[in-house]
Amino acid sequence: MTHPLLKRSGSGALRSFSVMAALALATTSAHAATAPSTLNSGDTAWLLVSTALVLFMMIPGLALFYAGLVRAKNVLSILMQCFALTAVMSLVWLVCGYSLCFSDGGPFIGGFDKVFLKGVTPDTVRSDCPTIPEMLHFAYQMMFFLITPGLFIGAFAERMKFKAILVFSIIWSLVVYAPCCYGVWHKAGAFFGLTGVIDLAGGIVVHITAGVAALVACVMVGPRKEFPSAQLMPHNLPLTIVGAGMLWVGWFGFNAGSHLAANGAAAMTLVVTHLSACAASVVWMLIEWIRNGKPSALGIATGSIAGLAAITPAAGKVGPVGALCIGSLSALLCWLACSKLKHKFGYDDSLDVFGVHGMGGFVGTILVAVFGSTSFAGGLGDFNIGQQLMTQSLAALWTILLSGIASFVILKVIDLTMGLRVSQEDENQGLDLAEHGEAAYND
Repeated sequence: MTHPLLKRSGSGALRSFSVMAALALATTSAHAATAPSTLNSGDTAWLLVSTALVLFMMIPGLALFYAGLVRAKNVLSILMQCFALTAVMSLVWLVCGYSLCFSDGGPFIGGFDKVFLKGVTPDTVRSDCPTIPEMLHFAYQMMFFLITPGLFIGAFAERMKFKAILVFSIIWSLVVYAPCCYGVWHKAGAFFGLTGVIDLAGGIVVHITAGVAALVACVMVGPRKEFPSAQLMPHNLPLTIVGAGMLWVGWFGFNAGSHLAANGAAAMTLVVTHLSACAASVVWMLIEWIRNGKPSALGIATGSIAGLAAITPAAGKVGPVGALCIGSLSALLCWLACSKLKHKFGYDDSLDVFGVHGMGGFVGTILVAVFGSTSFAGGLGDFNIGQQLMTQSLAALWTILLSGIASFVILKVIDLTMGLRVSQEDENQGLDLAEHGEAAYND
């Protein structure tokens, strides 16, 4: 039997607890009503994975793809450039790159509101992608920022100074990449006044900009001393094939992740990305088989990258049939650029950056206006083909002019100050020893 005092004491404690619980619940409800969370765990999880996949494209994917294509005496220099750009460009992105690309500013480039991630907390979200933390948006877009200059280093491989590469990459990214990213992905209409430009994941922002810069740079730096008289063979094709496979896998995060959501559109994008790469691989293989009598491993790997680059701007608008068409056409046109155009004009684009990425990005940027329209089987875009062709063509033209002119000016200034090219002695020795004091292989 319970003592009466304990009964009264327990009853009072129970009432006090009930009042406190009610107040806490009311406070929590009021807070939830004033500050509802828009974060979606599925979208956030997918973007975390996509961010890792895009970094995987750079290191080790692109690093190995390029490393296998150069001669043995220069393999470490390529690996070093990819790793150094990953680190350096990430810091530039933190300091001002993200702010210039993704904060409101002037008519052509963003402002400085988010330098050093000012004002961005773990709970901050952006109005254009409210289901993921802005911190994750920062990280995901950072990977695009660092891999873009990583693409063009293949054009002047084996002969450009390491310090010149770093300086060129930093300045170029702020002068060329940032305005393109701001005008196409952040503030519609800021890209030379064009609205409605279609570029899901970087046909314009990444591939055309880098491809044009690669062409300008390889011409200004000059050809390797053995070009074109000697055959400059890749030293380790297995490395290249492995790197190409890593790029293919990472490209799912590159393209499907660009929807910034885990939904049906991302699933469609993943499918068409894969199909375009498959179509381009097969077409490139058949071209070599018919012309040379034998299909090459290097050819099928190169074809896959051409198909991936071409589908990048169009992946959010085309269906499977459109992906097959874009992949097939990109293989043909990129093959012509790599095997015919380069030899006709005599420029030494060492690893065919312009021929694959520049041409591939251009092909996809233009063809999305055709195969992405609902007028074409499986097209998802509700637009007029003729008008969209004009928009896409102008966007590509402005990008070519911006990247071409800016790259020339930046490289010219660097050449006049610190020089672009290593000495003849260093080139003969190889950049591994001359620039980094290391050798990849012990005899």
